[in-house]
Amino acid sequence: MTEIAFHFNVANKLLYGCRLLRKVYSSGASVVVTAEPGLLTELDQLLWSFSATDFVPHGRLGAGESSPAEAPVLLAESLKACAGYSILVNLGQTVPPEFERFERFIEVVAQGEEDRLAARSRWKHYTDRGYAMKRHDLATAGEGA
Repeated sequence: MTEIAFHFNVANKLLYGCRLLRKVYSSGASVVVTAEPGLLTELDQLLWSFSATDFVPHGRLGAGESSPAEAPVLLAESLKACAGYSILVNLGQTVPPEFERFERFIEVVAQGEEDRLAARSRWKHYTDRGYAMKRHDLATAGEGA
């Protein structure tokens, strides 16, 4: 069963996403990031410039594309063509269809009320289906940026 972790109280979802992807990439794992198209565009641009010393090789897969770019980090609007990746990161507001195909699934939740309300709904969706949830509160860990 997919291991699901929520990272709550993230001050800046995109910067946190970049750091998380850098960490996953350096571990040798393959990861897909899903979100709304505009957010994926912003993340794509930020990944090129967020660190002067680290580069996270990544590709982008649009909703209408059928085969993913060969990259350890894939930004995808749809998960249909994302075979072979072990980790899924959701920066979006909805439950990604087919999330259960991944070994690990990380939900990133910003501090804003809209993000928290959407996350509560997703949390309920997963727990209603029997998933054991892990909670990482970044406000108490001092990592919210």
